[in-house]
Amino acid sequence: MNRQRFHDITAIYSRLRVAIVGDFCLDRYLEIDPARSETSLETGLPVHNVVNLRSQPGAAGTILNNLVALGIGEVFPVGFCGDDGEGFELRRALQSKAGVKLDHFLQTAERRTFTYCKPLVLAHGQPPVELNRLDSKNWTPTPANVQDKLIHSIRALAENADAIILMDQVDVAETGVVTAKLLSAVAEIAAQRPGLLIIADSRRGLKGYPAVTFKMNAAELSALTGAAAKLTVEEIELLARSVARRHGRSVFITLAERGLLGATAAGQVAHMPALPVRGEIDIVGAGDSVTANLTASLAAGASLRESLELAAIASSVVIHQLGTTGVATVADIGTFV
Repeated sequence: MNRQRFHDITAIYSRLRVAIVGDFCLDRYLEIDPARSETSLETGLPVHNVVNLRSQPGAAGTILNNLVALGIGEVFPVGFCGDDGEGFELRRALQSKAGVKLDHFLQTAERRTFTYCKPLVLAHGQPPVELNRLDSKNWTPTPANVQDKLIHSIRALAENADAIILMDQVDVAETGVVTAKLLSAVAEIAAQRPGLLIIADSRRGLKGYPAVTFKMNAAELSALTGAAAKLTVEEIELLARSVARRHGRSVFITLAERGLLGATAAGQVAHMPALPVRGEIDIVGAGDSVTANLTASLAAGASLRESLELAAIASSVVIHQLGTTGVATVADIGTFV
């Protein structure tokens, strides 16, 4: 891709409207200064003194952070948070992002706010060290009335959106935003608007998902197709081509150090190698940066290979940001084009 083509694609970003339907969580970082460690007089256990606390949207919110960093014109989160302190923090973090519209983000006492609490030891001159996480999740089915409100929002946004992202982050089916009932509604939307880009990603795999664009890793592709756990790039290419042809939509596979691969329903396939590592890395958030950049570039008219190139660069930028779930701006990506 030359510089002019890069400019032509990214110049459209400010005019895009993207909806993100999924599990938004609060990433809460507790920054610990090991120089201020103590021992509790009451228990005799070590005390970690937190000297700074910072919060940012996580899970589906990480995709949102990347879309905002790219300068997408309007981003509509479709999800929920609890009527609790973490929910207040999450909404405040979302509201602070340029272009984010909370018209379809539900706050409800029937759910708790999905939270990843990440203690982080920050010693001078050393990389951050993350201690055991403290997670808060929902373990009961999402109430029917909450599901109905989310489905109503998706239908309304699909009328004018340039793209919709589905992000399923929960461990237990039916406890989050992307439920079977919601997927049924998405299937209807996809059938009614075949030209609308709908891209789906799920940590529990995409089996049973409607005919939308799939984004997954190699292990998830193996699970979906029943193939062997360890596959060559050539074998992954054949499987991706088959899934894309069967679903009638493109498929994108993240391959870690082997890069990214995409296949279209028409049989086109492209493989983009990963960029060289430039020092220490932290892979958290890399997959979400890929989802955001694939969505933005495809919605802006990029080809299969162009979208893979931009996503590969973005993920390389993100993994070199330590101690946070990073993002890549258009300027960051442009450095490598």
